[in-house]
Amino acid sequence: MAIGGDALEFIDKKFYDLTIGIAPLEVLYDGCRWAEGPVWFADGNFLVWSDIPNNRMLKWVPDLGVTTFRTPSNYVNGNTRDRQGRLISCSHGARAVLRTEADGTITTLVDSYQGKRLNSPNDVVVKSDGTVWFTDPPYGILSDYEGYKSEQEQAGCYVYRFDPAYGSLTVVADDFAKPNGLAFSPDESILYVSDTGQSHDPDYPAHIRQFNVEGARLTNPKVFADIDSGLPDGFRLDTQGNVWTSAGLGVNVYDPAGTLLGRIKTGAKTSNVVFGGPRRNRLFITCSQYVMATYVSATGLQRP
Repeated sequence: MAIGGDALEFIDKKFYDLTIGIAPLEVLYDGCRWAEGPVWFADGNFLVWSDIPNNRMLKWVPDLGVTTFRTPSNYVNGNTRDRQGRLISCSHGARAVLRTEADGTITTLVDSYQGKRLNSPNDVVVKSDGTVWFTDPPYGILSDYEGYKSEQEQAGCYVYRFDPAYGSLTVVADDFAKPNGLAFSPDESILYVSDTGQSHDPDYPAHIRQFNVEGARLTNPKVFADIDSGLPDGFRLDTQGNVWTSAGLGVNVYDPAGTLLGRIKTGAKTSNVVFGGPRRNRLFITCSQYVMATYVSATGLQRP
């Protein structure tokens, strides 16, 4: 199934070099309640994503379609893979960051900070040194829709760095309203983190910030891009350092300087993206009840 009409909105001529005008925006699946956390398995040639309110994870294989990957999922939201190819997931239900081992068993990497339970880990990325960086807003404990309604134990909503080699967890940013998506630049010198505080208060931010990465520290914070419509829920980078982020009813694309280049219009509230396919040139988009995909001229950065 493909969506008719022109899904591309060109704002800067650079966007022509990143997209393919004749490539359709295809609907791969339309049976979710809120699709999130897409992750591509290059070694298996399949996509996995979270359907948070339905407490499950789904799997799409080209030419074969969609099957259940895991149910119940303990309300998993964001997903990525570590440098050994293991699935790393943010669980609202467990209020933890989980790792799926090669034999299928699930290991809890971290579920508390200074003796108090985490809020509800949301999105996660693994650096080349093996450290796990994740955001911890309260979305999974605000109601029983995407987790279990609970009291918040942490004093704030933080961005964390977990070092599995030492089992240490540190706060790297503590001034977000609701930290959400995050991703490293191609050389890992910059960490981008979105703030979706506007989801519950119009006076709060809907933007992506950037930080310089200095070892285990983040420095020199500044706003990378204010989102013109909707929220920057989740995003990924291509090999040129362009940022492809959810933004309302579509995907906004920004160059490394924060200039808005264009938009892919999905027509549905968009949550996240990931690059995949054998050449990492297919953009998978989770939005509302849908999972969509389109081919682009950019190459995704994510590993492995």
